[in-house]
Amino acid sequence: MTLREKALQLRRLIEQAAQGLDDETALTGVELFPTWTPGTSYTLGERIRHNGILWRCLQRHTSQDGWEPGVAPSLWAKVLIPDPEVIPDWEQPDSTNAYMKGDRVRFEGKIFESLIDNNVWSPAAYPAGWTEVVT
Repeated sequence: MTLREKALQLRRLIEQAAQGLDDETALTGVELFPTWTPGTSYTLGERIRHNGILWRCLQRHTSQDGWEPGVAPSLWAKVLIPDPEVIPDWEQPDSTNAYMKGDRVRFEGKIFESLIDNNVWSPAAYPAGWTEVVT
């Protein structure tokens, strides 16, 4: 086995092992995941990286040009909360990657914490779903 073949074998093992990580841990090592590639068969729940972002497969499919993460919302959901130590700006989620109870976001210059699971509304659109965090 050549050095290149051994490296590819180890890369595949790392990518397989990374699938077992929870989202919070996975987002600290996005580079561990395989990159999105056209012509690849993806399974429900499998995570990949595309343009430096971690995505979760929503339905089994074989990828093709035009079905990239960020372009095909029926196939891919962005994993939103990347680092629990860093509070991200609020992003509009959809039903596949909603904020969960306890998730914190920055919205209009303030920090808010979700009071409910599967929260897809902004603090302005549904104030009862959020509490402002005073720091």
